[in-house]
Amino acid sequence: MHDFTPISGFAGGALIGLAAALLMLLTGRIAGVTGIVGGLLQPDTADRGWRIAFIAGLIAAPLIAALFGAPLPRPEMNASLVVIAIAGLLVGFGTRMGNGCTSGHGVCGFARLSGRSIVATFIFMTAAIATVAIARHVIGG
Repeated sequence: MHDFTPISGFAGGALIGLAAALLMLLTGRIAGVTGIVGGLLQPDTADRGWRIAFIAGLIAAPLIAALFGAPLPRPEMNASLVVIAIAGLLVGFGTRMGNGCTSGHGVCGFARLSGRSIVATFIFMTAAIATVAIARHVIGG
């Protein structure tokens, strides 16, 4: 591991938790990014405003932080665009199968002690660990 920064990690986690709690308190909605984006893709969504603000905040936050000197690292993509597109589609398919994503289940559902979310998070993490182990140690990379 490199660039270990526990204080900024703690602060970031606290801000994510605060944002999720405020969204729940103010709107009664779960801060699951997949559900928020999915709601934007439906033509009859009445609550577009907060959904657009949430997604805009996800995009704007690192850009604003960069204006104040925070590093904005360039993502490293070691795969072709086709592999990345297929991976993205599989993630989307998985979030639909799991009725939510890591933010909805892992942050919000886990905090509410939802049994379904705890199981889903365990499965997400197990699949992620297996995928990295296979990609790095079996396939190579």
